[in-house]
Amino acid sequence: MDTGISALCSRGMTMHVNKVHHVTTITQVAKDLGEDEGWLTDVANEMDIEDGVIWVYGVGEDGVPAFTDQGVEALIELVRMHKEKPELLYRQRTE
Repeated sequence: MDTGISALCSRGMTMHVNKVHHVTTITQVAKDLGEDEGWLTDVANEMDIEDGVIWVYGVGEDGVPAFTDQGVEALIELVRMHKEKPELLYRQRTE
């Protein structure tokens, strides 16, 4: 074990273990929800990593947003809010 890690563990500190084992791309989420991917991307721009969104990069790709299960739930809630008040997205774009 690395001496730095040993020192942390011996002081009662533990390392955070990420329990995410899969993510779903925005393309798939849009398909599953029956929403336009571009609009959904605009809505998802409000989210942070703590909300369950990450950027995934592949060969030759600029990167795409992808969501944990928690992130999909948070995105669904944002979709609901934006459908109830569409002006929220417009206001965000003009700020």
